[in-house]
Amino acid sequence: MNASQLQCIPLVWKAVVVHTVTYFLLGIISYWAFDYEAKFSDPNYAGVIRPLDHPLIMAGPLFQPLRGIVFGLVFYPLREILFRKPKGWLVIWWMLFALGILNTFGAAPCSIEGMIYSPLPFWDHITGLPETLVQSLLLAVVLFYWVHHPETKWLSWGLHLAFVIVLALPTLGLLVTGQ
Repeated sequence: MNASQLQCIPLVWKAVVVHTVTYFLLGIISYWAFDYEAKFSDPNYAGVIRPLDHPLIMAGPLFQPLRGIVFGLVFYPLREILFRKPKGWLVIWWMLFALGILNTFGAAPCSIEGMIYSPLPFWDHITGLPETLVQSLLLAVVLFYWVHHPETKWLSWGLHLAFVIVLALPTLGLLVTGQ
């Protein structure tokens, strides 16, 4: 694949779809695997994250396409570096991990700044890493594969269907609860 032929809109759209689906999938798995209901009811988290029954938490997946756009717009000017090499997915993942997780400018959980400045215990930062590490890895691998294999119909259909479901579920939940 010639990365310079990769057009902006298709890359951004794929980043939107893959990010939104992987974000939701890992969020659901982590919710159950790490007992987020108990974890986030801990008073240490009161100033760090909204309660799980807050409408914006339920609406969270609806905002992920915006984040996917930002990812796609960052990946596009770097397409020669990220999508030209066979292990470009590893560069994408390292960039997401280094800049988006470990080295944020704010004191986000799991970041170096968060470990220094947030009230969360150090162990909470470490135990929070698996979700973000796996989600960023899935984003990198699936996006890289999809860009290199746009003819793979099952992947395209499956991701688009999952994307619609991911956006429909919180929308329906918000409508049913009247929030």
